[in-house]
Amino acid sequence: MNCTRHVLVTGASSGIGQASALQLAASGYHVYAGVRSPADGEKLVGACAAGELTPLMLDVTDADQIAEATATVTRHVETAGLDGLVNNAGIGLALPVELLPLDTFRRLLEVNLIGQLAVTQAFLPLLRRATGRIVVISTIGVRFGPPFAGPLDAAKAALAALAEALRQELAPWGVKVVLVEPASISSAAPDKVVRDTEAAMAAAPPSERALYRETVSGMLTVMLRREREGSAPEVAADTIVRAMTTRRPRAVYLTGKNARRLATISLLPIPVLDAARRRIFGLPAPGSLAS
Repeated sequence: MNCTRHVLVTGASSGIGQASALQLAASGYHVYAGVRSPADGEKLVGACAAGELTPLMLDVTDADQIAEATATVTRHVETAGLDGLVNNAGIGLALPVELLPLDTFRRLLEVNLIGQLAVTQAFLPLLRRATGRIVVISTIGVRFGPPFAGPLDAAKAALAALAEALRQELAPWGVKVVLVEPASISSAAPDKVVRDTEAAMAAAPPSERALYRETVSGMLTVMLRREREGSAPEVAADTIVRAMTTRRPRAVYLTGKNARRLATISLLPIPVLDAARRRIFGLPAPGSLAS
């Protein structure tokens, strides 16, 4: 029997997922890294200076790829089971709720919520066999609730609710479930969010786009600046490795620049919190646009 610890990391092509896969490999895990293309897998293997890393083609919305990944990992781990699952795969979007295309929101939910559930369900028998651990990547935005982040935060809030339920439901088998809430992390993800948001705004009817054009533009500027000045993905990866390896993990970990500050601000009375968010993102005062 192979006694190496085994962990699956979804969304490992870049950012937090990539950094976590590499750090877990360096920590002694055999990492199964979920990627979307062979090129991403080759790049990840090349970056792995220590430990064992096996790329897996894994689109979390593709049932066939999930089944194939499950079969591959099962063959590799045999009776040892899977020691860890890091549910990191996801996509972002910042858009006014009024302008959110329903098909776009469905896609967001498929990747950020339903796909995470599908992967978790598929690998739970292996996790139970090894008394493994699940680390779920959420966002500090679920607490702080900034404007125009409603689509992403809604999906992540639902994911956090599933993690809360799973933590209680899997406890009898010793399977621990940990939630990680990153704040400002410097990666390529914010630039993609900006491109996707600008494309969605351009596709909206001109009369509706005009309602939000200036405030969304201002929000994107603030968001991009804060993310670029944020912590390196390795900071979040450190937290994920700690959540995966510590004997008695906390239920929730904060990570990244401004995480504790935003968590504290989120405890303010709602009128005060609303005023703080308006100031941070340059939103018009309540009633100022009413005719």
